[in-house]
Amino acid sequence: MPAIALNPLELTGRATTHVVTLHDPPCTLHPDVVEPFFRLRAAAAREGLEVVPVSTFRDFGRQLAIWNAKCRGERDLFDRDGTLLDYASLSEDELVTAILHWSALPGASRHHWGTEIDVIDGAATEPGGRVELLPDEYAPGGRYARLEAWLAANAERFGFYRPYATDRGGVSPEPWHLSYAPVAARAQRALSVPGLRAVLAASEIDGKEAVLASLEENFRRYVVDVDPPPESARLSPRLA
Repeated sequence: MPAIALNPLELTGRATTHVVTLHDPPCTLHPDVVEPFFRLRAAAAREGLEVVPVSTFRDFGRQLAIWNAKCRGERDLFDRDGTLLDYASLSEDELVTAILHWSALPGASRHHWGTEIDVIDGAATEPGGRVELLPDEYAPGGRYARLEAWLAANAERFGFYRPYATDRGGVSPEPWHLSYAPVAARAQRALSVPGLRAVLAASEIDGKEAVLASLEENFRRYVVDVDPPPESARLSPRLA
C-alpha cells in the first residue's frame, strides 16, 4: 500500500499526528516504519547484533533548540572532519554552514518525518558507555564496524537505506543514519523552499537573516543532494 503523504505540519515537525511512540525499544516512528524496523532488528539479532535506536522522531521545537544552542556557542561546533571550531572566529554565514554540517535546519530535518533512525549495536556498547555517533566507530576496527557491514548488506531488503552514506559536499557522512525509503522519498519530494521559508520566517531561529538569505542554496546542498534510495528499497521492501 502506498505511503500516505505527510501534511505540511507533519512534514516540518510541527505535528505528531503521523508518528507512534513505542517502549521496547524506546522510539517514535511513522506507523509504516514500525514493522520493517522490527524485522530488521530481528534479522540482525540472529547475527549477534543488537540494533538499538538512539534517535528517531524529533519535532520542530527540539530541532530549533539544538540549532539555537549551536548558534549561541552553547554546544560545540565541528568542521566536516570532526575538528573542533573556534566559535568566536566564525562569521554568521560561516556559523550557519558549520551547524549544517552536522545538524539540519528546523523544519528541514528528516527526523521530523518519523522515517529516520540513528542506530548503534547494543551488543558492542559497554553498559553505561557514552554514545557519540562518530564515523570512526563504524569504520573498520571500530566498535560498530560489524553493524555497518551488516547494514550495508541487508538494510535495503527491509526498505531502509542511508541518505548520508557518502560525502556529497553537504551533510557529513553518517553511517548510523537509516531512512525508510517508501515514506522518506515521498516526504523529501514534498518539502519545498517556499514552504520552509515561511516556517522559518515565523520562527524564533537564531541567525534568521543569514539562514533565510542562504536558504535556497543550503536547501539544495543539505536537503536535496543526498544519496538516493535504491529502487528496490523505495518501491518494494522485502520483509524477510
